[in-house]
Amino acid sequence: MLLAIDCGNTNTVFSIWDGARFIATWRIATDHKRTADEYYVWLQSLMVLKKLDTTITEAIISSTVPRVVFNLRVLCNRYFDCRPYVVGKPGCELPVAPRVDQGTTVGPDRLVNTVAGFDRHGGNLVVVDFGTATTFDVVDVDGAYIGGVIAPGVNLSLEALHMAAAALPHIDIARPASAIGTNTVACMQAGVYWGYIGLVEGIVRQIRAERESPMKVIATGGLAPLFQQGTDLFDSVEDDLTMHGLVLIHRYNKELETA
Repeated sequence: MLLAIDCGNTNTVFSIWDGARFIATWRIATDHKRTADEYYVWLQSLMVLKKLDTTITEAIISSTVPRVVFNLRVLCNRYFDCRPYVVGKPGCELPVAPRVDQGTTVGPDRLVNTVAGFDRHGGNLVVVDFGTATTFDVVDVDGAYIGGVIAPGVNLSLEALHMAAAALPHIDIARPASAIGTNTVACMQAGVYWGYIGLVEGIVRQIRAERESPMKVIATGGLAPLFQQGTDLFDSVEDDLTMHGLVLIHRYNKELETA
């Protein structure tokens, strides 16, 4: 069994792949102080509750939070007796190397999304990931990551609005009934929701203008289905894109080892 771990700035996702499908997926708040022992107690308890009679023999990690990687490595080494692949680190190869400025470090999540998007949709692709940051990853015709855009995430923008303006409340993101709000909350929701629709459509429009080939647009991340309701921009919305990419990268590296 393969344990795929996607550690983001806000949440960390653990999924178990049985070789054909994901049989379980769990989410926990990202915390660099959480120890390998704590991870194991939490994960093992959930496996027992789900009545999973599985033995983890392989692992792969993607993490945008460097300080978390050490304890995730220890988790895999100590409790599952395996050395995990870590995306973006030596010993974990990509099917196609990114083509960016020399010395540039690309977020592991963006590399994983690129691999998964290319596998499912081919090249000439824009992957929009609604995470802590809203990222746009541009995938070339051969599957290489060639750059993109990083914008503030939706919830970050809401938090900044609340913190900077004393009279404005903290709100949840939702699609408003109308673009014209008739109360403070509705006004804020309209500004954030339709503002982000405009941001995404505008950035994708500019990316397409700079490329010679038509570009498909794939959305992922927890808020992707919500924003799909307000635009016909997306060719597909996929909540498992990152985990699919981790499985592909793991498979690719295992094949390299046995070649």
